[in-house]
Amino acid sequence: MSDIILPKFMNIGGGKISSIADILQKINCKYPLIITDKTMVKLNIIEPLEKALTKMQIRYEIFDDTVPEPTAKSIENGVNTIKNGSYDCIIAFGGGSPIDSAKAISVLATKGGLIEDYKFPFINLENAMPIIAIPTTAGTGSEVTKFTIITNEKNDEKMLCVGPAFMPTAAIVDYELTYSVPKRTTADTAVDSLTHAIEAYVSKKSNLFSDTQAISAMQLIAPNIRKAYNNGKDKEAREKLMTGATLAGIAFSNSSVALVHGMSRPIGAFFHVPHGLSNAMLLPTVTEFSIPGAPERYSQCAKAIGIASFKDSIELSNIKLISELKQLNLDLEVPSLAEFGIKKEVFIENIDTMATQALASGSPSNNPLVPNHKELVLLYKKLWN
Repeated sequence: MSDIILPKFMNIGGGKISSIADILQKINCKYPLIITDKTMVKLNIIEPLEKALTKMQIRYEIFDDTVPEPTAKSIENGVNTIKNGSYDCIIAFGGGSPIDSAKAISVLATKGGLIEDYKFPFINLENAMPIIAIPTTAGTGSEVTKFTIITNEKNDEKMLCVGPAFMPTAAIVDYELTYSVPKRTTADTAVDSLTHAIEAYVSKKSNLFSDTQAISAMQLIAPNIRKAYNNGKDKEAREKLMTGATLAGIAFSNSSVALVHGMSRPIGAFFHVPHGLSNAMLLPTVTEFSIPGAPERYSQCAKAIGIASFKDSIELSNIKLISELKQLNLDLEVPSLAEFGIKKEVFIENIDTMATQALASGSPSNNPLVPNHKELVLLYKKLWN
């Protein structure tokens, strides 16, 4: 079993945003920089955090210049803000992009260099500025992972950066912050977390600890995606999705993701498809390709998400799994590549590079069935069938 890495402190539950002062005291920090995005500020989603800090008379400042799908360029201002200030920690508030940005900013402001210096297979073991991660979506699990994804805009490569330095010191997981998340984002982030759980479970790096988290995550996420999608105020569904997303994050951070994520990152980098949405586009096709490499494992996934019974054969369970993943995309109105606005000829001409980048990320090597370059090209093309 691999080393288990988790945040030092985790507060989970409705209203736990109010515990921010207690967390700051525990990590001996007094002057945080909040790293978020303009939507969080404009829509006042950040208000509960500001109220909790103001109530305890904690001085803070806000940096809201992060962008969706962060790039090496987009994090430069954040690094300079840290270097030119006297902050002793970061509060990362928002979806996966602000949290991923905060992780990269923390490392670069502390250790220097360029973010490409830290991309996989380099493993960053050193300490960085403490981060308190507060997710506002139930998806990426970034609050409990040792990963960050930053795009190199020079070649449209999504760089995977790995190591304990990218693990937040603390996490506050408050499902009440997700009530205002739009339907499309609810669906995309939920499928992202479901993909994390499935891939962590079937990964070649899976272990007893990650398996336990992955199965629990699937059991929480799958039955509640449609409920939260159709009714964003469903308290029980929101809570279970949020808890499931965090468990899925713990699972893949201590196992790995696999082929879906490996293929998803280049689609996001080249065509600016949100990460969870590109995962959803890929999940049925990639799962169908991968099942022969671990049929029993995938059958357990079908049973965990509640669409196969323990009396079903492995083969029948996996048939039901593929059927459910396809139906889920229909129910969540996941667009095709064409419906998203991508031109087929442009996609096809970039497939070779995307396949190369997917393999270079390392994630496909964790898949139960590891594709070669030619097979990856065919899988990308299959998305148009």
